[in-house]
Amino acid sequence: MQNGRDVLIVGAGPAGLALAIALVDAGFSATVLDAQPREALANPAEDGRDIALTHASVATLRALGLWRRLLPEEIGRIREARVIDGDRQDSPLRFDAQGHGADALGWIVPNHALRRVSFEAAEERADLHLIDGAQALRVLTSDAHAELEYGAFPGAPDHLRARLLVGADSRFSWTRRQLGIAADLHDFGRTMIVCRMRHDMPHDDVAYECFGYERTLAVLPAVGRSSSIVVTTDAASAARLMALPDAAFAAMVERQFRGRLGRMALLGKRFPYPLVATYARRFAALRGALIGDAAVGMHPVTAHGYNLGLQSVASLTHALRAARLANQDIGDAGVLAGYERTHRRDSALVYHGTNAVAKLYASTSASQRFARRLILRGAEHLPPLKAAITARLVGRGGLEPPGAPV
Repeated sequence: MQNGRDVLIVGAGPAGLALAIALVDAGFSATVLDAQPREALANPAEDGRDIALTHASVATLRALGLWRRLLPEEIGRIREARVIDGDRQDSPLRFDAQGHGADALGWIVPNHALRRVSFEAAEERADLHLIDGAQALRVLTSDAHAELEYGAFPGAPDHLRARLLVGADSRFSWTRRQLGIAADLHDFGRTMIVCRMRHDMPHDDVAYECFGYERTLAVLPAVGRSSSIVVTTDAASAARLMALPDAAFAAMVERQFRGRLGRMALLGKRFPYPLVATYARRFAALRGALIGDAAVGMHPVTAHGYNLGLQSVASLTHALRAARLANQDIGDAGVLAGYERTHRRDSALVYHGTNAVAKLYASTSASQRFARRLILRGAEHLPPLKAAITARLVGRGGLEPPGAPV
């Protein structure tokens, strides 16, 4: 039995490692457990996913020392975003940061790069203990502590004990179930195909979301003349698209995008991901809490998934720092209830609003097409609405640096 840890985190993904780094920098001790071997965590494979980051998220990554570790060729910039509905190709809804004191709406970074730099930073923290290649087996919580039984093979099961257990192990979280927390799952019945493509013409740092009537196409600016491509369609159509030769798939994307970037060609593989959103009914339990996708697993259409994950890291870290200053137990129910209120306030409207948008734009009915046009026209001609959406992207926030007042 290993004792004496402040926080035990299940899941060494970007959210779990970000929390561990934030807590150790704030003076807590943390143990992170993950089923993957250390080599896979240190050198994560490319998975096709690119993450759109808000200003607040980049502030958090800077505070954790992660942003400076990214390579220049891994950071794409979004200067402007355009939303196109169906055949209304010449009248997109546009968003930019003008008037908000910023020169960019956000940035694009590969998911595997975020995983790599998170591991690198975690390895440098002496009071951050990472247990790799370990299968979590059982969680036990009491008024005094949380305990985790796990198996690190070969060998007999072992146990860890901490004042707080945190689940950061995906939207299908094993830890969430062990803590007795239910979650609402929404299967959209659709599949997202992600890849990188190169193109003849510059993208000028403009991101596009094209809501077609057969499929949705997102084109997100990467570095140079390359873009991150996201094609969303029903499962049967996705299977057919995955079976296409590379040249035929590239031609389909180029055709739907109306040749805006000239000739397009695949860079690497295509990766399919089924679209399932989750929302935990509670973010806290006895001596337990949820962050990242274990708390809120977002549909990617509004690009808020990882941003909400980092927001949960900042909120939980703030709550635990405040508890320590008040001489409270970090696993106290009142402390965790405060975190729950904050993250529910930050996530509920975004989650349900995103699902509503995803359902609306997945429909091909005439009434839904008409509703889509009304929404886009309303957003274009109501400056306060556009300003509110932009402000969420470029707004201040994120994790406070160590030593900042609570």
